[in-house]
Amino acid sequence: MAFLTLFFSMSALAADTTPRRHTTPKRPHHPAALRMPAALKAGDKIAIISPASTPGNDNPEKAAATLRAWGFEPVIGQHVLTRCHSYAGTIDERCADLRWALNDPDIKAIVCTRGGYGSAMLLDPMTHEDFNRNPKWIVGYSDITALHSAMVCSGVMSLHANMGGAIGSRGANDSINLMLRDVLMGNMPSYTVPAHPLNKVGSARGIVLGGNMAVFTNIGGSREWDFLDRDNIRGRDIILFFEDVSESMPRVNSMLQALRLKGVLSHVKGIIVGRFTEYEPQEAYDMNQMLAETLNGYNIPVCYDFPASHDEDWNYPIIEGCQAELDVSPQGVTLQFVNP
Repeated sequence: MAFLTLFFSMSALAADTTPRRHTTPKRPHHPAALRMPAALKAGDKIAIISPASTPGNDNPEKAAATLRAWGFEPVIGQHVLTRCHSYAGTIDERCADLRWALNDPDIKAIVCTRGGYGSAMLLDPMTHEDFNRNPKWIVGYSDITALHSAMVCSGVMSLHANMGGAIGSRGANDSINLMLRDVLMGNMPSYTVPAHPLNKVGSARGIVLGGNMAVFTNIGGSREWDFLDRDNIRGRDIILFFEDVSESMPRVNSMLQALRLKGVLSHVKGIIVGRFTEYEPQEAYDMNQMLAETLNGYNIPVCYDFPASHDEDWNYPIIEGCQAELDVSPQGVTLQFVNP
């Protein structure tokens, strides 16, 4: 009898397959602070590399001349002028230059010669440790947005700004080049620009993310490098900025809808629309009007024609991953970066 009692008790236990759920209070997510690379000082080394397309033959040396005039020591990468199809070398060659510049602790910043295409090819062989072991500025825009995404995903701020071509051709005393020099040397930028008739007034505070619209939209959703969905970004307020070149209005609209459908725009607290260049307006309907049709549906400040673009005369340095305050008023727009 005792055996039967034990048997039925064990059978009942075996039959009870209800999962035992142990619930614990959900802790709020507190993302780690992104690190700002150290300010440069006279004599510091700056690497010049080509992670994407091959620049003109005089690009690296002209950029180096400007960096020397600022008191830095430029060091040119081994493959900076290499050609492999439309790229500055094979993936392995470009990765080798990028790893060298990132891993050498004596190099304090990296200036890219140009954009074009190819930076995203380097991300698969790279790791987050490659980008955050020795935090340093990566300087560039356009296709270099892929590297900015990798830096921010790895917990380090990056610098969307003119690169080798403009640094060299515009020279050491150019006003926009001097903005770049000041950021490299630790000065936090503050920009005031005129009002635009399509602006939506308001104020926002958050970390600034974005860059070339096509590049970061394509990277969005990737396993490792979607900077809008990383642990060090998730839960933060975001000010999103974007610009592009040679993209049609339907193509830009498609990218904007992708950001909307992914839910990105619903987490953004402010939007900075840079300048879209080399596209064909549709009669009296231009790019900004098209963007406004979607963006005005969000109850956040939006500004248009901000100095972020492929126009080197209209491309202010923007610190990606840095906290900033955006104020859009009827009188104009102010973007103030805040020292972390």
